[in-house]
Amino acid sequence: MLNKPAIIRTLGALVLISGICMLTSVAVSLIMDDGQHMALLISSLLTVITGGTVLLLSKSGSTIGKRDGYFIVTLSWIVFSLFGSLPFIISGAIPSFTDAFFETMSGFTTTGATILKDIEAVPPSLLYWRSMTQWLGGMGIIVLSLAILPMLKMGSMQLFIAEVPGVTYDKLHPKLRETAKRLWAIYAAFTLTEMILLMVAGMPAFDALCHSFTTMATGGYSTKNASIAAFSSPYIHYIITFFMFLAGTNFALAYFGLHGRFKKIYTNQEFLFYLSMVVASIIITSLVLATGINLPFEQAVREAAFQVVSIITTTGFITADYLHWGPFLIVLIFLLMFTGGSAGSTGGGIKMVRLLLLAKNSRLELRRLIHPSAIIPVRYNHRSVPPNIIYNVMAFMVFYFFIAGISGMIIAAMGYDLATSFSTAAATLGNIGPGLGAVGPVENYSHFPLFGKWFLSFLMLTGRLELFTVLILFSKWFYRN
Repeated sequence: MLNKPAIIRTLGALVLISGICMLTSVAVSLIMDDGQHMALLISSLLTVITGGTVLLLSKSGSTIGKRDGYFIVTLSWIVFSLFGSLPFIISGAIPSFTDAFFETMSGFTTTGATILKDIEAVPPSLLYWRSMTQWLGGMGIIVLSLAILPMLKMGSMQLFIAEVPGVTYDKLHPKLRETAKRLWAIYAAFTLTEMILLMVAGMPAFDALCHSFTTMATGGYSTKNASIAAFSSPYIHYIITFFMFLAGTNFALAYFGLHGRFKKIYTNQEFLFYLSMVVASIIITSLVLATGINLPFEQAVREAAFQVVSIITTTGFITADYLHWGPFLIVLIFLLMFTGGSAGSTGGGIKMVRLLLLAKNSRLELRRLIHPSAIIPVRYNHRSVPPNIIYNVMAFMVFYFFIAGISGMIIAAMGYDLATSFSTAAATLGNIGPGLGAVGPVENYSHFPLFGKWFLSFLMLTGRLELFTVLILFSKWFYRN
């Protein structure tokens, strides 16, 4: 059975943290003098008081079990989005509850799909909170909570696995709380570094802060209607491209690199596969842009690098409308939507390690056909991969493409064309944001009907928690003893 006292107490603590983070937007409002400080203060206090009251009145439960972890993580992201939408509703910036919830869920899940038609008309403090939802969701609020809340040490592994459910995860310290601290320290340091570099390159401080939040989260929310295309500086484009790539890399490798253990990086097969995928896609795209569209070489390379990295890492920033790049590159962009960053990164999608393991296993199946009696294990980073991991990868892939296919059909039933329907499914399930057709790089999601927005919110949540964490709650076996 579910440990209800532990679940309620943990959710109260998490809501309290969310409210404290929201309070920082009040300071931004006062500094920017945008008149939203009271709406943000009320929203923050409601969140803090609710979380604090639940935490104080709830009983201290026993250790959090595996079922409790799945339940807490899934429910917490829904609760975060409910409270996180308060600033938009109370301020009147997004008066519709459905739209506000969609925007906030898109933020926390780092999807970047927006219903806002005029982003620049939104007050700066609300844009700051919008960006912060992505920054908090990028590394994960559970991971943040593990780093700062002693009360979560019991059952912390169950929460960590439920929120970071990839094929592999790396502990940087024997104690999980210390691992969480190191991950968030690296995350914050990279964010600050990017912000400084963007300011040096000519981006205003406020925009630099917000874009640094959403770059390292691979979220893609921008303070401008034209996204990164609003900034003409090539240096800004290259800086953001580099940090998107960095955010799509396993943060454990960043930790090893910062400590001089470079062999851990250049011998890591997932990183090499990720790098190869990015470089190959950039070369192909650059050549097509330079020869087919006749863009100047430097511009072709810059736009190709930016959009390829943005899509592969599921960030969703744009510097150009890739729907004008021709059928070949549109198909390539669509295929890249089904990749994703590395395991242990802030990127969404399928993840490179799964694609790599699937490719390795498929290649070995040809050998097994010739030598049916031979035991030929899949090897990853010079270690044999247990069969249950391979089964997990194959099950994930089946579920992923099945859900994407069914979702595309459901969206098509709403009256959308096939390109829009299936790219919308891929863009929300993969936490990418922009897709093709009516959700292309210069469009938004405001035109979806009420049901559509709730359905896409569910896809964003399911994709962010990598399917199984959410889907298991709909299984009858989950609730049996």
